[in-house]
Amino acid sequence: MLDDRLTEQRNPRSAGIDRLDPSDLVALIQEEDRRVAEAVAAERGAITRALLLVVETFRGGGRLFYVGAGTSGRLGVLDAAEMPPTFGTDPELVQGIIAGGYGALVRAREGAEDDRDQGALDLEERGVRAGDFVLGIATSGSTPYVHGALERARTLGARTGFLLCTPPSDELRRSHDVVIAPLTGPELITGSTRMKAGTATKLVLNTLTTGAMVLTGKSWGNLMVDLQVTCGKLEDRALRILRATLDLDPAAAERLLERAGGRVKVAIVMERLGVEAPEAEARLEAAGGRVAGALDGERGPP
Repeated sequence: MLDDRLTEQRNPRSAGIDRLDPSDLVALIQEEDRRVAEAVAAERGAITRALLLVVETFRGGGRLFYVGAGTSGRLGVLDAAEMPPTFGTDPELVQGIIAGGYGALVRAREGAEDDRDQGALDLEERGVRAGDFVLGIATSGSTPYVHGALERARTLGARTGFLLCTPPSDELRRSHDVVIAPLTGPELITGSTRMKAGTATKLVLNTLTTGAMVLTGKSWGNLMVDLQVTCGKLEDRALRILRATLDLDPAAAERLLERAGGRVKVAIVMERLGVEAPEAEARLEAAGGRVAGALDGERGPP
């Protein structure tokens, strides 16, 4: 294909993909997908460095921004959108910026990715500042919109990272605080990075935000005790957490959750320590939001 980018190379394993029967076609796709997890695992060191940057950013009052175009941008917006209901965060804490605006989430605007200046402008409109962390996502490594946004982020004093699926240049590594490069290889359909590269992107983003939420006290053990009770499903989950960890019957769990204002963490501390909501809130604040700390270092839920 006369292109140095790994994501634009032709995959020899799929040269005859249009002649496969359905079963063999599915098997080939699944075989390629299995390579994704290995490629992401190989970047454990870089992902860990990025995670530590995100945690440091949050603890310092900063925010995490994802910037991308096409599939990369959509995955960033998706990951950001899932933080408030899952972990009870302020919507401003993790934000996704996509080339072409939110309309590009449902209708592709491919030309938007070529506008380097717009990337910088969109970043400025979000008020990015020193203390924030901006992660650019461009699986090919070359999207002008993303590079423009990251360049502006650095001039504003924010730290930056880059996520791509082709070998990064030395210049790229020098330009950013961290570079994550899971090499997923050529796509089955040449250049269709919504496939393996997109899957790798989602795995990395999930790791960064989930890891950061755990390390900043948004879980107790493996329970999402900072969830927002905004629908029947989440209310049911909240009540099940209280019943399982506090050995309460359904009615008692409902009364406790109501007394805690729908806040699971507060309810747990109230019941375990025999205090009311204001005292539970104060203990949680003193412990940096960590339930274990508020409960004098209990290791985790039963």
